[in-house]
Amino acid sequence: MSERGGQSIGVFDSGIGGLSVLKALRADMPREDFIYIADSGHAPYGERTEAHVLARSRAIVQYLVGRNVKALVMACNTATAAAIHWLRAEHPGLALIGVEPALKPAVALSNTGRIGVFATRSTLCSAKFQALLASQSANTTFVLQPCDGLAHAIERSAQTGDTAETIALCARYISAAGLFGTENGQIDTLVLGCTHYPLASDQWRALLGPGVRLIDNGEAVARQTRRRLPAFLRAANAPPGRVSLFTTGDPQPLQSAARRWLNLSAPVDLLFI
Repeated sequence: MSERGGQSIGVFDSGIGGLSVLKALRADMPREDFIYIADSGHAPYGERTEAHVLARSRAIVQYLVGRNVKALVMACNTATAAAIHWLRAEHPGLALIGVEPALKPAVALSNTGRIGVFATRSTLCSAKFQALLASQSANTTFVLQPCDGLAHAIERSAQTGDTAETIALCARYISAAGLFGTENGQIDTLVLGCTHYPLASDQWRALLGPGVRLIDNGEAVARQTRRRLPAFLRAANAPPGRVSLFTTGDPQPLQSAARRWLNLSAPVDLLFI
């Protein structure tokens, strides 16, 4: 399904995780068309080198620029950390929106001052994240937990419907991070610092209970995207927007995930870039 008039908003991730951001974007801007690319043929980004992530991000951005998108959302924390400063310099005329772990909102919400940040190892080690962390650390303790393999497990569960591996990994990383709860010294707020992780919200909630807050950045990214496009958004009486889905890997996981989490039945086209 193609975009109308080259006026789509591009969204990309290493796989299906960016669907959590796409869901928020569509809720905020229901009249807009979107092109979503899952770079599944070159995933997972979170366990790759920064050079690999930068090269893939460049290739996908170049493709979407060729499709004349009016904005581009990098719906991947790892890609944002590794590549967004380079891409903004290379495409100064493009509204390019990245994502990052939502530390500032977590600080505002936490009562115990102890916050968990679950993300890929690449994101947590990046200079961009370390700068963000340094800007927010006063009077707050951040417990940083790399979650190796979790994004890949969520990808597999989208296709098979079996969440056992996802639950096991979530439980392992919760245990490794320490005590969660609302008492002093406990982690009362968990930042989901990878766009895949909100897709496992039911599993996180079942393991953590109702007292621990879960924070992701989908709604904030949607608001920021809308702010960047005030003169380019479709009118309120325009028809509902459409979504074009592409992947560089197996189409089935993206098709299953889009149906499961976004109620989208759009076909998935294979992309060779």
